[in-house]
Amino acid sequence: METIEKANIDWANLGFGYYKTDVRFVANYKDGKWDEGELITDENIVMNECACVLQYAQTCFEGMKAYTTQDNRVVIFRPDMNAKRMYETAQRLEMPPFPQDKFVEAVKKVVKANLKYVPPFGTGASLYIRPYMFGIAPVMGVKPSTEYQFRIFVSPVGPYFKGGVKPITLTVSDFDRAAPNGTGHVKAGLNYAMSLHAIVEAHKNGYAENLYPDAKTRTKVEETGGANFFFVTKDNKVITPKSNSILPSITRRSIMQVAKEYLGLETEEREVYLTELSDFKECGLCGTAAVISPVGKIVDHGKEICFPSGMEKMGEISQKLYDTLTGIQSGRLNAPEGWIVEVK
Repeated sequence: METIEKANIDWANLGFGYYKTDVRFVANYKDGKWDEGELITDENIVMNECACVLQYAQTCFEGMKAYTTQDNRVVIFRPDMNAKRMYETAQRLEMPPFPQDKFVEAVKKVVKANLKYVPPFGTGASLYIRPYMFGIAPVMGVKPSTEYQFRIFVSPVGPYFKGGVKPITLTVSDFDRAAPNGTGHVKAGLNYAMSLHAIVEAHKNGYAENLYPDAKTRTKVEETGGANFFFVTKDNKVITPKSNSILPSITRRSIMQVAKEYLGLETEEREVYLTELSDFKECGLCGTAAVISPVGKIVDHGKEICFPSGMEKMGEISQKLYDTLTGIQSGRLNAPEGWIVEVK
């Protein structure tokens, strides 16, 4: 790829927020079919005041990243997984799924059109990619929209943790994130609306995030408002909670594969009970934004559960998982087949 002159951005001081870039992708669904879609420059959306998304929150989204590798290639991490997850989310929300192959192609087109905003290697920054879809036709009665818009925008973002990774403290929430037969397993906007009050309350009380137990029995670990959990046992087994209302995180599934295939660790996906939290030596959250956020302490209604890895730094196994996965993403380590898609 020819050398692209980068945007005049202070990459080292980029925050994790929206930064307007030049080009985005839009496709429309009307009369039972998706159009071809196109790249546009206008970041604003015009819609009817009675659009289904505004009345009944019929919307879903994805989050993924593009990186500059050590050898100066621009790559996207596992976009096919996001395409599949969004397809399944759309089905659950009675939206017409956007074709998975066209999803990946559109993501590549938007990244290519915004290459000057892809942060250089070594800055700790990346290009965040946000595909999303919503019901745009006016709907008064409670029913799915008849027309939809699929869009993708990108934004350069800094590292999620400024000044290094510090273990965080969680609180066991009294709120439910998702109903047992609800939409917790898909990336619907309404799931995140549900968590806003709970996260504001957690922050008010001095906690970084909520641990949401399962809504049915409130005895099992599910996830936080925006990330999946993993735990490390005293004999270095990596465990992740299993539930029908947990979002299938692409980062979490990647971490479990890395643990097994790169680090030779035993892995298991199973139900994890709140009563066994004190048995683990490490706890972490995983997701696109931070990759891994170490958890040093969980407070369960006044009872403190402190992990042996402590409040100063990431645990040994969590650090190895983090280093290996970010090594794959940045091109320092060979990736499993299909994980890295180059933008040419």
